[in-house]
Amino acid sequence: MLELADVAPALAEARESVDAAMRHRALRRHGGQVAAEASLRAAVASAALEGNKYELDDVRAGTVTDPVLQGALRVAEGIGGLVDLWPRAPRQVLAKLHVLAAGGVVPAEHLGRLTGGAERIDALAGLVAGNEETPPLVLAAIVHAELITLRPFAGPAGVVARAAARLTLIGRGFDPRGLVAVELGHLAREPEYVGSAGAYATGTPDGVRSWLRHYASAITAGAQEITTIGDGVLATV
Repeated sequence: MLELADVAPALAEARESVDAAMRHRALRRHGGQVAAEASLRAAVASAALEGNKYELDDVRAGTVTDPVLQGALRVAEGIGGLVDLWPRAPRQVLAKLHVLAAGGVVPAEHLGRLTGGAERIDALAGLVAGNEETPPLVLAAIVHAELITLRPFAGPAGVVARAAARLTLIGRGFDPRGLVAVELGHLAREPEYVGSAGAYATGTPDGVRSWLRHYASAITAGAQEITTIGDGVLATV
C-alpha cells in the first residue's frame, strides 16, 4: 500500500503534523483537559457522520438526548478501557463497542451481534491481533475502511468503525493519549470520506489509494484540532 502513488508522502506529512501538534505548550500541564475536549469533539463528529448532527455547545450542556449521540459519547468514554484488549481479542472489543454505540438504537438482542460478514471480520481480527509490523496509520486506515464498508453491525456501525481505528492509533503508540480527533477530519471532508470509502470497497489500487490519502488528510486535520483546543485552553488559564 505504501508503494501506491502519493500514499507514503501523505502519511509522512500526517505523521509530521501530529508530531508538531504534540509539542503544544498546553499539553505540558493541561494534557488531560485537551484530551477530554478532543474526545468530546470526536464523539460529536462521529455521531454527525451517522446523520445525527448537533451543536457542540448543546452537547456540552447536556441537552441532547439523541441515542446515537449518546452512544458515541459512551464509546468515547469507554475506549480507554479497551486499548489493551484490542490487539488480544479484536472480535470481543468490536462487540463491546457495538453494545456501547447502539444501546437504545437497536433491540437489545442485536447488541454485539454481527449481521453478516463474519469471514471478513475474522480476517480483520487476524490482521489486528498481535500485529506489530504494519505501520499504525496504515493499520488504522484498513481497520476503519473494512468496518465502514462492511457495516457488520446493526445501527450506528460507523461509530464502531471510527472507534476501532482510534483504538488502533492509541494502542500502537501513534496517538497514545487519544488526542487526535480524526473524526473531525472525516466530517470536514464528508463527501470525500464517503466517496473514498466506496472507492476502497472496489478493491482496486486506485480505490485503496484514494482512501489512504483521505485518511492521511483526516489525521492532519485531527492534529490541527489539537492546536486549536490547546490554544483555547491556554487562553482560559
